[in-house]
Amino acid sequence: MREPVDLRRQRILAAVRARGAARVRDLAEELQVSVVTVRRDVEELTRAGRLRRGHGVVRSTVPAEEAPAAADPRGGGRVALVVPERHAYLTEVLHGARTVLEEAGVPFALHIAPRGPGAERPLVERALADGAAGLLLAPRWLARSHEEADQDWLAALDVPTVLMERRPRPGSPSHALDSVCSDHWYGAHLAVEHLVGLGHRRIVFATREDSPTARTLRAAFAETARAHPLVEGWAWALSAPGAGQEGPYGADETAEVPALLRRTGATALVGHGDEDALMIVQRLAQEGVRVPEDCSVVAYDDVVAGLGTPPLTAVSPPKAEVGRVAARLLLDRLRGAPERSVRRVELLPRLTVRGSTGRPGDAG
Repeated sequence: MREPVDLRRQRILAAVRARGAARVRDLAEELQVSVVTVRRDVEELTRAGRLRRGHGVVRSTVPAEEAPAAADPRGGGRVALVVPERHAYLTEVLHGARTVLEEAGVPFALHIAPRGPGAERPLVERALADGAAGLLLAPRWLARSHEEADQDWLAALDVPTVLMERRPRPGSPSHALDSVCSDHWYGAHLAVEHLVGLGHRRIVFATREDSPTARTLRAAFAETARAHPLVEGWAWALSAPGAGQEGPYGADETAEVPALLRRTGATALVGHGDEDALMIVQRLAQEGVRVPEDCSVVAYDDVVAGLGTPPLTAVSPPKAEVGRVAARLLLDRLRGAPERSVRRVELLPRLTVRGSTGRPGDAG
């Protein structure tokens, strides 16, 4: 999903202010956009008096004496935020963290990790070399093997570090890192209880499996459905081609969702994430399956679920709040707060009911 222009320009401002000056080409590389796009943004920010432009270089308009100190960890210190490229869900987490850091007057630099295993490590090493005193990290971890490969260097980091929407596995080398996550097990519970409460007894779960959140959701849905006394049958499938990295998958797990609904007799679907769920609804419409009359649909993420036709009922993890809590936790560490145990914070999602769910066979 394309990033909003205002947010991209805020990221440019934050990067330039954190360093004092930055090359346009470096900004384009970090933000994973074209040089032309960055130049256009810089022109607008320069016209607004928020940046000064030079030959290939952008400078902050904030005088050096007004800029927050960037080197004293006990006073806040420079913070590095490392997140995956083109990830709408984590963009909201990032926005929450940014607001806390800006309000605290703490300089920060954003680093965008390209898709691929181990992409975050060189960015973290660069940030530390540039003087970062603390880290907010959200590694992509497309597969479990990617997560395992990152454990040792994460555990060896010698600056305060908080993981956002990532929970190290118990007993792993990075188990002792601070982390702030949504409680996706509770999110799965909300979706299932909502559908069962409407009278649905057979449910298909269509999720991704290319992130820790996706893998947690698959396990959570399976456990919740197995344990629920009113769920008579359920099945799981990948929500879209290419949504899985683990494999190999069985025939049902790679089946087209409309066909799986027919085979299982399911009257409800939970889809992760929003865009995949919206595309499934479109495929259902092409095959004459009405939502919610023939099949109720719940999306998981609630980034764009409300923009569908019909607007999708969705589980909404507290994305921005995850970022805010993670940033406050990191600031506590940087400011030399009294020693505290490692914290693993979980925030509960909520369910937003819209027009895509109803009672089975209810045409009214």
